[in-house]
Amino acid sequence: MADATEGSVGRVLGAPATLRSATEAVSRPVLGAAAPRWWWAALAIAGVFLLVLLIAAGNLFAAGIGIWGVNIPVAWGFALANYVWWIGIASGGTIISALFYLTHSEWRAATNRIAESITLWAAACAGLMPIFHLGRQGLFFWLFPYPNVMTVWPQFRSPLLWDFFALICYIAASILFWYLGAVPDFATLRDRATTWGRQLFYGVLAAGWRGSARQWKLFRTSYSIMAALLAPMVMSVHSVVGLDFAGGLTPGWHSTQFPPYFVFGAVYSGIATVLMLMIPVRRLYRLEAYITPHHFNVLGKLMLACGLMLTYAYAFEAFTPYYGQSTYDIHMYQNRLFGTYAWAFWAKVAFNCILPQLLWLPAVRLNQVALFGLSLLIIIGMWLERYIIVLTSLYQDFLPSAWYVFRATFWDWATLLGSVGLFFTGFLVVLRLVPILSIAEVRELIDRHGAGR
Repeated sequence: MADATEGSVGRVLGAPATLRSATEAVSRPVLGAAAPRWWWAALAIAGVFLLVLLIAAGNLFAAGIGIWGVNIPVAWGFALANYVWWIGIASGGTIISALFYLTHSEWRAATNRIAESITLWAAACAGLMPIFHLGRQGLFFWLFPYPNVMTVWPQFRSPLLWDFFALICYIAASILFWYLGAVPDFATLRDRATTWGRQLFYGVLAAGWRGSARQWKLFRTSYSIMAALLAPMVMSVHSVVGLDFAGGLTPGWHSTQFPPYFVFGAVYSGIATVLMLMIPVRRLYRLEAYITPHHFNVLGKLMLACGLMLTYAYAFEAFTPYYGQSTYDIHMYQNRLFGTYAWAFWAKVAFNCILPQLLWLPAVRLNQVALFGLSLLIIIGMWLERYIIVLTSLYQDFLPSAWYVFRATFWDWATLLGSVGLFFTGFLVVLRLVPILSIAEVRELIDRHGAGR
């Protein structure tokens, strides 16, 4: 299904692409009188999974976390694996949007809104998981260090508290970055809207934007500052997630490589998610002139590079137990290879390391079906990686008398699948209300290349 020729691979804009046609093509799906049928069908499916999450959360609040498969010594199960998986996907979206804005990558213009929307909803899904696991979810605000009558303060030496602050800062900065970048587009929709309700809605969101030279100067300055803040922030956030594990003495977790290891995996899963969603959006919204084969080629190369870095981390993870000669670490790693959860270990190696080597081939990078399939397998493989890290280090502790094999219950799977429903519901709402490509950046790109005059 490769729809590219050799001459079109290096182009970030397809023909014809003019200022007028770009504005019309990107704003039409948002300002259209009715949403397309495929959108309603997708929303209905995502809504069903979201309903599953609400039922699972309600049962959890009423009955407690005993409905999950966790038990001592496996105090964390799906909840922690889901948290690390979702925050990794969010981090990858931020890297594509913020870091490549700072490097002036032209191909970013067609992908940043998708990446930023993924960041918002993946971070929301991630934030739910630690709250779900608290046991007394209504008291989650105790994590805030605020003056209170009982003079109870959080334990500042706890990595979980570091996570809390990192996630709060990250979500707040991501929302502001997403909104700031969309302000010129909201003004465009305000001016093109034909109904009073939409004019009011997008007029409020546009915050008085008129496109003056002064406004553009302030916009570019503030947007660059936000991008410069978010690029290192995404590294620090997922490094803190890695420190959650490295800060403990549990075999398989107490490793200095965890912060960079987690950053590699975060960017890897984020790029895979952007690719997986970009392919159907391009087709369904007929955006072939703005999301070109060049974007698939570049993102495919980035995904391959991240896969190679993650493969190195896996090799280092195998080397460390034998180099350190710790009986517990060696037992843990051999158990990953041949023990109860060996199926998940070898599946993650296949999905994250072996199959992505196909991306060395340009024909694969330009084939949308192959890219979609590889991206989906990488996302699954990254969840299996987190599943393996959490469980294999916990279920056989230092004392054999305390060993416990974790078996996921229906409510574990319901929470995971329900969070996927929340993510897709949010993404579909963004598709309907916000231009999925940045109109301002695409128009700037067209003008820079001399088209549409």
